[in-house]
Amino acid sequence: MEKKQGMKPEDLYQLKSVSEPQLSPCGMGAIYTQTHIDKKKNDYISNLFYISFDDKKPIQWTYGEDRTNSPVWSPDGSKVAFVSTRNGSPQIFILTKVGGEAKQITNCKNGATTPVWSPCGKKLAFSTKIGKAESIHDQFQKDKDKELKPLEVNKMKYKSDASGFINPEEFSQIAIVNLDTEEVEQVTQGQLHFQLGTWSPNGKYIAYIADTSEDTDFSFVSDVYLLEVKTKETYKLTESTGMFYHTSWSPNSRYLTFVGSEREYENATHAKLFIYDLEKSITICMTSEFDAPVGDFVVGDFLQGVTAPKVQWLEDNHSFYFQVTDQGNTSIYFGNLSGELYPAINDNQYVYGFSLDPKNDKAVVGISNSTEPGDLYFIHLSTGEKERLTKVNEEFLKTRELSIPEVIEFEGTEGWKVHGWMMKPTGYTERKKYPLILEIHGGPHAMYANTYFHEFQMLAAEGFAVLYVNPRGSHGYGQRHVDAVRGDYGGGDYRDLMTAVDYVLDEFEFIDHTRLGVTGGSYGGFMTNWIVGHTNRFKAAVTQRSISNWISFYGVSDIGYYFTDWQILADLNKMEKLWEHSPLKYVDHVETPLLILHGEKDYRCPIEQAEQLFIALKQRKKETKFVRFPESNHELSRSGKPTLRINRLEYIRDWFMTYV
Repeated sequence: MEKKQGMKPEDLYQLKSVSEPQLSPCGMGAIYTQTHIDKKKNDYISNLFYISFDDKKPIQWTYGEDRTNSPVWSPDGSKVAFVSTRNGSPQIFILTKVGGEAKQITNCKNGATTPVWSPCGKKLAFSTKIGKAESIHDQFQKDKDKELKPLEVNKMKYKSDASGFINPEEFSQIAIVNLDTEEVEQVTQGQLHFQLGTWSPNGKYIAYIADTSEDTDFSFVSDVYLLEVKTKETYKLTESTGMFYHTSWSPNSRYLTFVGSEREYENATHAKLFIYDLEKSITICMTSEFDAPVGDFVVGDFLQGVTAPKVQWLEDNHSFYFQVTDQGNTSIYFGNLSGELYPAINDNQYVYGFSLDPKNDKAVVGISNSTEPGDLYFIHLSTGEKERLTKVNEEFLKTRELSIPEVIEFEGTEGWKVHGWMMKPTGYTERKKYPLILEIHGGPHAMYANTYFHEFQMLAAEGFAVLYVNPRGSHGYGQRHVDAVRGDYGGGDYRDLMTAVDYVLDEFEFIDHTRLGVTGGSYGGFMTNWIVGHTNRFKAAVTQRSISNWISFYGVSDIGYYFTDWQILADLNKMEKLWEHSPLKYVDHVETPLLILHGEKDYRCPIEQAEQLFIALKQRKKETKFVRFPESNHELSRSGKPTLRINRLEYIRDWFMTYV
């Protein structure tokens, strides 16, 4: 029998993602998005698939070499609306369940997204961007080159890592298209960004999110509004005290749920679940005593097209299900208006999407774990009864050997409990010594989880043990834990990570303590830089999309001028504190060979952070290499150009193979 090999960087070409499950209104099947990488196009291709619960055989519903996503069933289950880039920009299409060609519904100049059906099924609400002197009726022109114009900047929020430079005269608006007449009506106006939410089941209201603050540079508020569809009157439901999003309705349209927080700990604040009672005009926080965040805060490097699911109600108008991030997992929790909250699905896994049948407690659920990249399951939430629906990577994974992570927990400094995982090398044999790589996640308010991580499996396949933990600052372990890193970057978090290394060296005899490596991205890149400036215990390090200098970061990052205040608790009036927490200050102490990887279009941690570090190291004759990835933003490792994602993995592998 041929021996299985471990994961290689290029195996990304073979793996598929399934996401966005949507249960049909009849409850007899589900539609979902499946994504793969086209090697020749060097891009991602996604299409819609349908699976019937009778024969369990997936059927491809859309074809082509573009991106298709956001499927939504019509209320009667006869049609599906979705977004596709097949004609050059994202536009909304409708496909009937019986088959045939999809009909294009929008052709907006700047694209259209987030389709939302009216309860009667005769209209669709959607989002689009409309610029100054533009109209909702302006059409997209596929081959028209955009004229180069100077960008006038008078706001600090003028760029975004996700979308590049922001057109200050273009705003997100909400529109409604009548599917019978094809007439389009713009229902929001003004120089504000309106985010489409959900249509009430009685057809009376559309819930949306907007920020009406005058000073948008220093506004970190988003409020929930209702638009009365018939009269166009608006009603503000929240009091501009925080940031709220993800609306959903009870079936009787009396209750509106939304998620968010009042930012008591700025961006380290737990997201909570709120319910607004339209009859009593009151808002109740359902998770005020619940020490875990509502939503998805998992960091990964494989799944495509994942969006955190909204709260979903049962037909009784009293009970609902929602997603929670907790202890290295994401779970589905049950809740009701009486205040009951308990886990319905709480295994060691990453629940990354679900779609509920409101008539009962059954749902289609997207699940990943450490050795399964992700598949869909049909689950009875009350009993836990579970049936697998898809096996998109099963045949390929039969040819690969994966390392199974072992859960570890230890007491960090000052009595902090730290939770994480240890992966043995693929093909591990006893009485042999292996090198170890410490991986550090970004955020810092994210969480490593029981999910598949391609980079970790690749390193394990090359003979490395892999250690990854959730130090203080990580989500999933309580509000105190996630807030503890603020103002203390390089302090308790650094001690937690070094204690993690000490712990596994004591617990696992197969680790060669003389061959240690460390890597991480974003905040994990900052921490890698910090580590090599404070200890020489690692033989090699790879820093990715990192921060090296908080003083310059303050002015060059798309979030720098407020993120620095929130996280370092300092601004340019406290230059000494910014410099104290900057890895660049400690560059003289670096003796560890350091590979620097950075995307050239990273606006979150701009590439000048890497440039400063590289020049400082080279000037001091340190062992270093700087690799720039063209046309790549902060998301390179997760959704960047496939060839560059693979190049990145190869650089990491080769650096550690050379020096560790």
